[in-house]
Amino acid sequence: QVQLVESGGGLVQAGGSLRLSCAASGRTFSSYVMGWFRQAPGKEREFVAAIRWSGGSTYYADSVKGRFTISRDNAKNTVYLQMNSLRPEDTAVYYCAAASKLLVVVVATLYDSWGQGTQVTVSS
Repeated sequence: QVQLVESGGGLVQAGGSLRLSCAASGRTFSSYVMGWFRQAPGKEREFVAAIRWSGGSTYYADSVKGRFTISRDNAKNTVYLQMNSLRPEDTAVYYCAAASKLLVVVVATLYDSWGQGTQVTVSS
């Protein structure tokens, strides 16, 4: 069974940076896609970024392209989301997710496993 544990959220001023981590366990993830989603109060969960564990190809939502970077550390079975130039509209609970897919997917319902989420708050 896949387990995902996020960490690294917090409060930061606009323009600042945070790095989220997602520690994955329970499977061999070489055939998985790992994604980050976020959900703000009163809004639907939205795709942020994803990475193929094998090969490392990435995909980003337009709203974060050029500011956020997703990466993975194979040795640590950990996926990261480096968030720079943060804006108040980035405030949300951020979730890590895993999908047993060969290609990057951006639809939340295609992901099989989810972490508990970590709060990111950006003050203006």
